[in-house]
Amino acid sequence: MVTLLAAGCPGRAIHVVADAAYHGPALKHLPAAVTWTCRLRANAVLYSLAPSRVPGTRGRPRRKGDRLGTPGQLAAAARQSPATVRIYRRDQDMSLADITCLWYGCLDTRTVRVILARSDAGLLALVTTDLAADAAALITRYAGRWSIEQAFADARNVLGAGEARSRARRAVERTVPFALLIHTLIIIWYARHGHSPARITARRHAQPWYPAKTEPAFEDMLTQLRRVLIAARISKGSAARPTPEQTRAVLAAWHAAAA
Repeated sequence: MVTLLAAGCPGRAIHVVADAAYHGPALKHLPAAVTWTCRLRANAVLYSLAPSRVPGTRGRPRRKGDRLGTPGQLAAAARQSPATVRIYRRDQDMSLADITCLWYGCLDTRTVRVILARSDAGLLALVTTDLAADAAALITRYAGRWSIEQAFADARNVLGAGEARSRARRAVERTVPFALLIHTLIIIWYARHGHSPARITARRHAQPWYPAKTEPAFEDMLTQLRRVLIAARISKGSAARPTPEQTRAVLAAWHAAAA
């Protein structure tokens, strides 16, 4: 998929970020315009770059240098520098180390960088084929994947794309894009017409286990849209004040939408 994307966007740099599951021999053959950054497995073994061949030496040149160890061993020996990194819309203090090396067991002799970030949350170890970006920018780039993952989870679990029982090829190809399109339209509608800080305050008071909630979740946006649609459907074409029965119906629908 990444190869097709690179072919469809010639001349553009493409930076891919992924979790620890997305690595393997295929990364040896990435297009030139593509960089790959993913979390490093805890048991991955790193090596230094292969030393230069000494003139007159016999035998096959070395493909890798000395064993550097696992990410934990690298973090224990590396010199780390303090830095402030912008992730998840706030600044966090970290200690960063940047090591150029080989992940020989996965990427063979392709040069990579290992970024070690230590914070109060623990140690984060990233491996990247991007040899140009600074370490803080790579941490920010990796953190940016969370909003994308959350959008996928919302489309799958909230909008029901994950419950589709599609069998035909065309149906499978349409279901997820359609769910993501609806996801986008709901957010746009909420941003332009549905947002109210008072509703967030009311939600925070109604659910005290969210003391720091300052922004709506996607479920909040969907609930608000459902309430507006239900109220519009019940009162459509009527200029008179709603009857008590209609009011009770709307309130029941609102509670059902929020459940």
